[in-house]
Amino acid sequence: MIFPLGDDNTGRATAPFVNYLLIAINILVFVFLQGLGSNDRFTYAFSTVPEEIVTGRDIARPVIIQGSAGAEVGRIDLQPTPGSVYLTLLTSMFMHGGIMHIFGNMLFLWIFGDNLEDRIGHLRYLIFYLVCGLIASLMQVFSTILFGANPYIPSLGASGAISGVLGGYILLFPRNKVRVLLLRVFTTVPAYVAIGLWFVLQLVESFGALGGGPQAGGGVAYAAHIGGFIAGLLLVKFFALGRGGPAANPVSY
Repeated sequence: MIFPLGDDNTGRATAPFVNYLLIAINILVFVFLQGLGSNDRFTYAFSTVPEEIVTGRDIARPVIIQGSAGAEVGRIDLQPTPGSVYLTLLTSMFMHGGIMHIFGNMLFLWIFGDNLEDRIGHLRYLIFYLVCGLIASLMQVFSTILFGANPYIPSLGASGAISGVLGGYILLFPRNKVRVLLLRVFTTVPAYVAIGLWFVLQLVESFGALGGGPQAGGGVAYAAHIGGFIAGLLLVKFFALGRGGPAANPVSY
């Protein structure tokens, strides 16, 4: 297990106000609109339901969740979505399933988002974040249909967009020092180790989830994590065009 605690910000030259704004919006939505996770009507109205995205039709009815043996293990009361169901690909990026869910996501965003925003610029960072999040949501929808998981189970969270941030970070700052809790030991490792181990974990866990395991009845949207991360890898150099890199240290003779 690896858990990031902070990174090296000595090369950052600007205040990451877009990153702060994204964190604030996520927290405000969770506290005031989702009622700290208790407002199911709002949550199930604005989260992404794969069946709605594939068909373009709003679904507002109870959905029975079945376990591996076919027995009922839960129920979700899907709510009507105001406007187009495709807007949920965006709104779901700013909602979370619980306090630990939002805490983990916002911690990752706080640690890794600021340096990326500094490198590619404020507006580009905002667009990059949203695009990665949208791609991640679509990847989750696609994998749900492809692997035969329950298409009526909604997904939500900033994880896909933040995974894109991690993908961009590991490409632009591969050797940046990251403070982590690794196997109960506090240590410092290069970013490519910290983020690389995180991504390997997503791949390993996804073998069960995408094959109809935990994700069949809800759980972690590993496909969104993987899709967002790959999107970040592929897109960050485009968004960084013309922005240069960290200033080179002067050479002494």
